[in-house]
Amino acid sequence: MFTHTTEHFTPQEIALLQPFVTNVDRPIFCLRNLPEVVKGALFARYSRSAKSLRRLLLDEFITEPESGFAAIVSAVGDSPATQLIAAKQAEAFYERVLIGYGDDSVAELGGAHLACEGVSNIAAKLLEDSRLGLSPLEKSTRYVRFDLPGPDGYRYLREPAIMASPFAARYTATIDNLFATYSALLGPVQEWLQAKFPRDEATTPRAYRNAIQAKALDLLRGLLPMATQTNVGLFGNGRAFEYLIIKLAAAPFAEARALSEAIQRELDYVIPAFVKRARSERGRAYADYLAATREQVARIAAQLDAMPPDGEQVAVRLVDYDPLAEEKTVAAILYPHLDLPLDTILERVRAMPSNERQAIITAAIGERANRFHRPGRAFEEPYYTFDILADIGAYRDLQRHRVLTQERQRFTVAHGYVTPPELELIGVADQYRAALAQAAELVTDLQADFPHEAQYAVPFAFRIRWRVKLNLREAYHLIELRSARQGHPAYRQIAQMMFHAINAVHPTLAAGMRFVDQRDYDLERLAAEQRIDQKRQRQ
Repeated sequence: MFTHTTEHFTPQEIALLQPFVTNVDRPIFCLRNLPEVVKGALFARYSRSAKSLRRLLLDEFITEPESGFAAIVSAVGDSPATQLIAAKQAEAFYERVLIGYGDDSVAELGGAHLACEGVSNIAAKLLEDSRLGLSPLEKSTRYVRFDLPGPDGYRYLREPAIMASPFAARYTATIDNLFATYSALLGPVQEWLQAKFPRDEATTPRAYRNAIQAKALDLLRGLLPMATQTNVGLFGNGRAFEYLIIKLAAAPFAEARALSEAIQRELDYVIPAFVKRARSERGRAYADYLAATREQVARIAAQLDAMPPDGEQVAVRLVDYDPLAEEKTVAAILYPHLDLPLDTILERVRAMPSNERQAIITAAIGERANRFHRPGRAFEEPYYTFDILADIGAYRDLQRHRVLTQERQRFTVAHGYVTPPELELIGVADQYRAALAQAAELVTDLQADFPHEAQYAVPFAFRIRWRVKLNLREAYHLIELRSARQGHPAYRQIAQMMFHAINAVHPTLAAGMRFVDQRDYDLERLAAEQRIDQKRQRQ
């Protein structure tokens, strides 16, 4: 299968290599037991050498006296602390290897797992706002209760500027009330759900309990303020972390700037060579540039006449699309199968009757057996721009999609809030609304003196406006995933509305979205929990 000639290594070389590669005699292998900086330097050198990777590892790293690699070799199997010290001893050598590479992509050769605990939801959204290079996971409001107190009471950020102001007591009292209301309503909501949807014999107590709790937490998450502290885990490469550090340093929130310094400090322990530019003069200048441009545009925007909110409930507007999307998509479908320039193919496609173009699109979509069968890159040709107004809870879920452009406005109480209809039926809506109204008054009063910090007091139930620009291929993924039964009703509605908007302008292109679920459900998580039980029974 492979034409690679197996390289010969002496027994002594094999003994040196084996701790660091998954095999010594096959052309496909992985590195292991090496610090990130070593792997990154090795791969950077690999791109400019005629040697094989294992030969490079031997000749220029393991047996190179300057590299300090002997310390790393002797530390394999020792304690993590010993291995870290050995890696530090070699750091200077590997940085010299990397300095010779001006390409920023070299910083993508080292990665790290980073935990950010006890950060607010403001900070969490900034951490998760990277398009590529970082993979975030956040503590879920659906599966975890957020009313369990810590040493200082409910777990939320006591924002320093606000706490040093005359608003301090009111800030803590208002947010404490949001959490206390969340806690007080959880029991009645769960009891009502159990009475409304009793467990049947086919459902295990575990699945039923989890589905009931998930639904109750979904209904009450609107009470949680943006100050709510959460945990975010990130895996990413050095280049992405470098930009994250710079972006946080430029943010208008003191918490974000402190987080930037903390992340830099921790990554300096594990991938220092890949994030060093973030703390350099170049990195500081970039952060200053981002902050300055944001403030300049904000000053100009503040001079414009602002229209009052229009009182909409949930709005998904398709504000821009390409009228020639179908023709361009068909041309892109045909392109890899022909030996013609793209403009020539476009001319031929334009001359086709519509039924012929439709047949080509249908062939490219094929027989999709499930939503994971997505059409190819030709479907990245059309783009759609949406303006969305929905509650912050829905935004937090949809923000996770990164192969697109998303940009939000500030967290505000100006657009009103969403009250789940179930809370009306249960009879607890008045308590819910009272807590939100108190928070809205606080936010309004804070905004004059603390325009940025006031956002910490905005609960998830309030609406936010954001824009989304995505291609058709990503629309297939987002709409089919987020309309699935187990999803939260708020973002399921948005996904369904996005589908209808695309289908209205490009029905032929939208016809392949066969897994858009447009039904409504009661206990959204129940079917998924039942599937978990079925899988466990088969194991």
